[in-house]
Amino acid sequence: MSLARPVSPLIVLAALIGAPLAQAQTASNPVSPVLILPPTQPPKLVSTYPAQDQTVAPGVLILKVAFDQQMSPSSWNYAPAAGAEPMDCVRTPRLLNDQKTFVLLCRVLAGKTYGVTFNAQRPGGFANLGENPALEATLTFKAAGDPPITTVKRAMELAGLQSDQMPVQEAPMAAAGNSAAAGR
Repeated sequence: MSLARPVSPLIVLAALIGAPLAQAQTASNPVSPVLILPPTQPPKLVSTYPAQDQTVAPGVLILKVAFDQQMSPSSWNYAPAAGAEPMDCVRTPRLLNDQKTFVLLCRVLAGKTYGVTFNAQRPGGFANLGENPALEATLTFKAAGDPPITTVKRAMELAGLQSDQMPVQEAPMAAAGNSAAAGR
């Protein structure tokens, strides 16, 4: 007596049709690659302009902060340092093309001591590409009674910046919109 059951032709037909269909679905739904970055050390602040305890001229100032690693352009925070005068700055720093240096356009007044704390607020803050935040750091400096810096160009020279390292950039859409409006 044989225990083998006869195979239904419908089961064979379904298996033959279903295999290519399953392969077609796999091919039409590719899996996107995932970028996994290795663990990193927290970024270190390696230089600033002005330097710690430096005395600078009042007026236009470009605050420059450089880290030892490539940084995320959208991760940053800064706040006034305790016991120091808060700076009058644009809200958003610009990450330069070296991907390690941020610049921020500010104004300082004569005879005041200024201070800024980087990554004072959590979560968030200056972070590398692996989203590992930099350690909190504080910078203090003084503005003397010298004649004020009145142009961004001169402030950029004092901060050691090149002409293509402007601390603020026009948004591409805004620039295109302005040139279109100017042509009317």
